[in-house]
Amino acid sequence: MPQKRRSQSWAELKQAGNECFKTGQYGEAASLYSQAINMLEKSGQKKPEDLSILYSNRAASYLKDGNCSECIKDCSVSLELVPFGIKSLLRRAAAYEAIERYRQAYVDYKTVLQIDCNVQAAHDGTNRMTKALTDMDGPAWREKLPPIPTVPLEVKEKLLQAASSAPPAQQNGIKENSNKTVGDVKKARLLKEEGNALVKKGEHKKAVEKYTQSLGQDPTEVTTYTNRALCYLSLKMYKEAVKDCEEALRLDSANIKALYRRAQAYKELKDKKACVQDLNSLLKIEPKNTAAQKLLQEVQKMK
Repeated sequence: MPQKRRSQSWAELKQAGNECFKTGQYGEAASLYSQAINMLEKSGQKKPEDLSILYSNRAASYLKDGNCSECIKDCSVSLELVPFGIKSLLRRAAAYEAIERYRQAYVDYKTVLQIDCNVQAAHDGTNRMTKALTDMDGPAWREKLPPIPTVPLEVKEKLLQAASSAPPAQQNGIKENSNKTVGDVKKARLLKEEGNALVKKGEHKKAVEKYTQSLGQDPTEVTTYTNRALCYLSLKMYKEAVKDCEEALRLDSANIKALYRRAQAYKELKDKKACVQDLNSLLKIEPKNTAAQKLLQEVQKMK
């Protein structure tokens, strides 16, 4: 009698799906992920993280095969199981973009950047969607966007914990902040809040010190750079303001405050060309920004 073949576990089916995906067999990969999903769901085991990964992996297979609607469905299920998963958000954004649902794609790309501002694919996607939405909806495109969810601090902390415990090759977009800890993030936030309180009192020099300490704990927080740049403008330290805005824009290339404050600094440094360039970039993103329009008019009158 032939020996009865042992049935595969859901984990083995998942691994087989991964191998098929790597070799471009996306239909077979999706089938194997489906079998793994069915087996894990029927087992009664409560493993939301594993199930979320399976749905996200099947979504990636669907996306590669051009089945965007099924990709979106699977990503949404994956995100219900584990909210704010970066891979699921990026895959859903790519699927939305492919079927020209640009508003939804923009929201997902921006959500990823809240979680990890180092994800280049999200920066690129945000820039593409900004251009597409401006062309489609005109200057008021932001008014037609669905709400962008706020990512809780504990989600960001969990990402940092996972990144710090993973081998370097598996770290997801974590660059210079790879040694950062959850405690560092909390300290950075508290120091930034102290800096914000000092700004409200008009104590910009002391606020700079707090923001500098905050960035020492977390050098990837965009708003801390733009806040310190505001202080430097008040202290007439224009070159320092430019540097902080450049760092903010490296982390978020479409940051409105960074573009505007750098333009302000360039105006004071008598660099008309750079100032106009920043304001034009800002107005492409936010055409109805009256402060930028007014500053542009002032700068254009400069000799």
